Amino acid sequence: MRFGGPEVLGVHHLPDPRPGAGEARIHVRAAAVNPTDISRRTGLLGVGDGSPPYIPGAEAAGVIDAVGAGSRWQIGDAVMAMAIPMSEHGGAYAEYLVAPDDSIARIPANTSFEQASTLPMNGLTAAQTLELMSLRPGQSIAVTGAAGMVGNYLVQLAKMQRLIVIADAGPKDVALVRSLGPDHVIDRGDDLAARIRAVFPGGVDAVADTALLHEKVVPALCDGGVFVSLRRWKGKPTRNIRFEATWVYDDYRSSAKLDSLRRAAEEGVLTPRVADVLPAEKAADAHRRVEAGGVRGRIVLTF
Repeated sequence: MRFGGPEVLGVHHLPDPRPGAGEARIHVRAAAVNPTDISRRTGLLGVGDGSPPYIPGAEAAGVIDAVGAGSRWQIGDAVMAMAIPMSEHGGAYAEYLVAPDDSIARIPANTSFEQASTLPMNGLTAAQTLELMSLRPGQSIAVTGAAGMVGNYLVQLAKMQRLIVIADAGPKDVALVRSLGPDHVIDRGDDLAARIRAVFPGGVDAVADTALLHEKVVPALCDGGVFVSLRRWKGKPTRNIRFEATWVYDDYRSSAKLDSLRRAAEEGVLTPRVADVLPAEKAADAHRRVEAGGVRGRIVLTF
């Protein structure tokens, strides 16, 4: 892959990778398409340590088909994993993905490969967001962009932690967002901070800004609250608000966290959503649809 529009995505025939010590190779069955894949494709996130052809994709599910020395995985295990594009092992849009043992977890029982492929990066992003907040049961959190995949998981994990959740939704997404179990659902829009304050006059304890509203939603916070951004944005110091930003790749080697997401899915706490399934050679079409917006759930590529 070279950088540019969706048309730069193409099929490449490369030597099959081999797992090293403490690694396993996944025969990928499904790879989720995420907005960050668009940034990778256009070159906004740089080239990292990789070399052409660059392979996008950050989360996959499939079956272990080869293991390196000392690997704890077995051939035939059905697993999911996060991948780091532009790195030694490359991204998830590949028939074979080599991953360290501690970046892999089993897929949830009674879950398809397509559904499981939406959990690693999106789920770990949501979990990391809540870790950065360090809230106590009974405290309040506002989730912007709740209809998106990370927003979905944030609402559900926050409720599992017994937080009071207020989430936004457009007219077409109200039923979807309500099904996630938030305590309050309000209209989305640029005046979201005022809408949140109408429910919580003193402000909420935390904001998870998956909609990238940035400074527009900071006023929704109480003094001393915490704001977590998904795109490394941090606001100007004000009212003792603590600004944090997720970087999900810090959790690349976090199989225990990934396994906790597996359990949450098995218990019905998390509900993976697949918007559509396309063959891998249709990756360019998938990117066009994601860029057009309005996709609910993830488009998944199959191999």
